[in-house]
This record gives sequence, structure tokens and C-alpha cells, in this order.
Amino acid sequence: MTTAGLAPALTEHLLDDVRLAVLTSGGTAGWRLTGDTLEIGPHPELEIRLSVPLGDAVGFWHPACDWRRTLVADWAGYQQISLVNGAAAGCLYDSTGRTLLAFAAEDAVPEVSMRFGVSEESKTFVVHLAVPAAPYRVHFARSAPSTAAAMRTLRRALGGEGFAPREGAREPVYSTWYGFTQDVSDTGVEREAALAATAGCGVLILDDGWQRLGSGRGYGGVGDWEPDAQKFPDFGAHVARVRELGLRYLVWVAPLLLGPGADCFEELESYAPASAGAPGARVLDPRRPEVRRHVVALCARLMRLGVDGLKIDFLDEVMVYAGRPAQGADIQDVGTAMRVLLSEVRQAVGETALLEFRQPYVGPGTAGLADLLRADDCPADATANRVRTLDVGMLAVAGTVHADMLMWDRGADARSVARQLIGALHAVPQISARLADLPRAHRRVVAFWLAQWRRLRHVLLDGEVEPGRPDELYPVVRAASGGECVITVSAERVVAVDTAAHHSITLVNGTGAERLVLEVSGPGIGLSRLYGPDGSRIEPVVRRLEAGLVSLAVPPSGMAVLEEER
Repeated sequence: MTTAGLAPALTEHLLDDVRLAVLTSGGTAGWRLTGDTLEIGPHPELEIRLSVPLGDAVGFWHPACDWRRTLVADWAGYQQISLVNGAAAGCLYDSTGRTLLAFAAEDAVPEVSMRFGVSEESKTFVVHLAVPAAPYRVHFARSAPSTAAAMRTLRRALGGEGFAPREGAREPVYSTWYGFTQDVSDTGVEREAALAATAGCGVLILDDGWQRLGSGRGYGGVGDWEPDAQKFPDFGAHVARVRELGLRYLVWVAPLLLGPGADCFEELESYAPASAGAPGARVLDPRRPEVRRHVVALCARLMRLGVDGLKIDFLDEVMVYAGRPAQGADIQDVGTAMRVLLSEVRQAVGETALLEFRQPYVGPGTAGLADLLRADDCPADATANRVRTLDVGMLAVAGTVHADMLMWDRGADARSVARQLIGALHAVPQISARLADLPRAHRRVVAFWLAQWRRLRHVLLDGEVEPGRPDELYPVVRAASGGECVITVSAERVVAVDTAAHHSITLVNGTGAERLVLEVSGPGIGLSRLYGPDGSRIEPVVRRLEAGLVSLAVPPSGMAVLEEER
């Protein structure tokens, strides 16, 4: 269906070149623009239509765009949104990166449908939001030089500066998943925990497989969430031993999945009418108060195992119930039910507990609930990790962005191992290889890059990030704070280096080339340190970089540090 097939509506000028129509079942609805915020009064249902001239538009970014971030036709662009599935937000931009439309709904909780794309008939780009109830507020960012700049404005409008990260959220993580999959045990995990602590990790996440019936890569046995006594004879003692190493301990749980092999299946079966996308399981309907009580009690019980928090998985599975009526439910909207549920979970686990959520439930509606906002699964894909972590950061108003867990081939060279860490550099890295089984050269790579990440953490996590155009997959990412700057290069581009603005510049070569091509502006600057992918020091050929075009020899997956000469 194209938007041209809808009943026509008269549009009005909103801001910049954006035009607006607000419709209800009874016709048009009143609205006002307060500052850059669209405010619409109470109505049972709304359709908000935005349109922008195409101009030089080349792409449309939104929180769930994944790889589809160029222009699509309006009959192809569609997303069903709620608290656990993206956000009603987006950004249209041109070939220079400048934004033509950038918006984010203030209420990120309820079920909203978003249709978007190029209207072939009107030769415009359109966005239609179907909102179940009003009042409703949508924030806009006026034309900005980049998507990242526009989204910074929107994050501030959504209250993104009012939350401090919980202790431990900004520490590198060791995760058992890719290293062990479900073949975990107390001795194996403790051996890895000791090595991870030495390498620079501050958190351990025990993933799938710790629970009874946790084998076979399916989910037919989930629901009871009791430790497997053969793998973990004394789970509480095991957790205590890991924590004595200086690591916080999180345990994985998928509290809304229910498998027929679980002891509690018969008791809960009627509350899980739909099958989950996770093989072998059903999904509990959070709109039922019985389900919410069950999940809250479960999460509180897991915390009594002595852990520091929970990795909560598969929450997006509940979208199977979106738009479907539910008998016996006290809440009909999936997003609203999940907000109630997760708020109660947050209260039950305690204020200091760490909670990890992952894409697509990492939007502004989870602010204050989740601490670790992880990119969706992308095993061994450094490009996806870079793109997804930057995407999450675009609209993360609270919480700390984490990369998906890192895995690689044990037979790979140091350059390939380092490339995985470089892909996670602008987020908190999560290591997920069996460190005890790695070659010594690989362990040197891990230790070096985690040490460099810690050195640069304040810039990478707190600095102003400019990754460039979303449709180009962020080939040159720049993070700056004060006089420090980190530039990660993942494609052979000419990289602008401003020595007048920054006294310390770290350049990371994420390409396969043996050099970086720089365009230096400002006064000359010294090349103080040059590293190979494993952290080995290299004697530089050039000691000083002057203004102009410079070809700097930096090995693939290597690093160069430029500093003012003192």
C-alpha cells in the first residue's frame, strides 16, 4: 500500500521545509508548535503525517533501520514500534550529511506504527505515525550538519542528561556465550574469570546454559530458571568466588519465554498462547497481571543467588501480541504493559543492580531501567558491531552502550583479532573467547586494546561523537572531548585532522591498508607513539606532521598517537 492510497489531507507548514497534517477519525486535529516541539491535544486516535521535499535526500535513519538506511519507497517502509521494539524517531539527510527532517516522539512506550519512504506520486519523503491515543508530543531538531548532531539535540529534549550510569556499567565485560555457548561449568567459568580480570575486564556475564535443561540450543526447557546442579553444584559459592576476583557477576535470563519441558509449563501455559521466535518456546503475555507477578518474583529470586544483576533477553518476543486483544488482561497495549513490568522488575532487583537490555529494546523508553544497552547479536562481524553500537548511541538517553560479544578464529592473526576490538571501540567491549585456549599472541592483543580503551574511555563514552552518514556505515568515527580526539578509520578515506582543536589525537587504522591518508589543518604535531595490532611499539618513519596532505604509515589494526611537542 502506498501513502497515495490514503484519503488526502491538507498539510500546513511546521518548521524548515517540513509540512504536517494531524488527523483523527473525525477529521483534522488541532496542534501547536512550542519551541521545536509539536503538541497535540487529547484524542482517542491520531495519524500524524509529515512530508519533506526530496531535495538531495540520500538516506533515512531510524533506530531499527539495521542495514536498510538508504531511501525506500513508502510502500516498503514500515515498522511496528513499542517500548521493546525501536522508537518513533527518524532522520532524513542529504549527500553532505545535513539533515532535512529529524524527530523523536516524547512518549516511547505505546504501540505506534510508522510508515515512511519516498512517495512516488508527490515526489516527497513522507512519515506517517499512527498513534493509539493522545495527547502526544513530538520533538524536532532543525536542520543540522549531521544525523549525530540532530540526534544530540533530540536526546537533550528527551531528558538524556538526567541519568548517571550505575557503577560497573562502564567496565569491559567477559561473556561466556560465544566462548562456551551452553557448555558452561563452575570450574570453566572461574578459570576464565581469573584471566578476564587480569586482562582488564570488570564484569562477567554468565549466559545461556547455566540453567537446568539448558542444552541443545533450543528453548524448550526454559521457564524454571534453576541452576543446573551438575554444572554448578553450589551456584552461590561459585558466584562468590568470581566476585572475589574483583568482577561483578550478571546472569542471563529470558523471563518471558516458556518451554514445554519446564516444570512450571502447565501452571503458566494459559498465559503464553503464542509461540516465540526462539525455537521450542512460547512467549508469556505481559499484559496479564499474573505474568508480571511471575516475572518480577523470578528476577528477585535470581538476585538472591548473590549476583550483581541480570542480562534480560528476548523481551522483543512479546511484539507477537501487538494489536491483538487479550482476555483477562488489565492492560491491552504491549508497550505500556512492558513499561509497568520492567519498572516493577527494576524496583524488585534493587537500585544498584545492573540490567542489560539489547537491541531493539534500548530506546529512550528504557531510560532509568537498563544500564547496559547492547548491540544485537553479530558474531565475528566487526562492521555490524561498529554500526549497531553507533546506532544505539544515537538515541540512548540513559545507560551505557555495549558492543555485542567479541569472538574470532583461534587461527587468525593479530590483525584480525584487533579488528574485532576496533569494531567495538566506541562502546564498552564484551570479550567472549575462551582466554585460556587462545594463543599467547591473541591474549596480548586483548590486553593491549582493553588497556587503550580504558585510557580513552572518557573520550569514547563521554565525548561528542561524529560518525558521518549512516548509509555509508560510519567509515570514519570521531569522538572528541576537550583537547582530546579519537578517530577510528574503517575505510580508505582522507581523514581530516584538526591540530588546532586537539592537543592529543589517537588514530586507529581499522582498514586493511598499511597507511592512513590525513589532511592536517593547524600547527604541526608530533607523532609520539606508533603501535602494531598487538601493542608492539614501532619506530616511526615520520616524527612530525605538518599542515597539508600526509600519508602516515600505520599498520592494519594499528594505532598512532599524535601529541603536541612539549
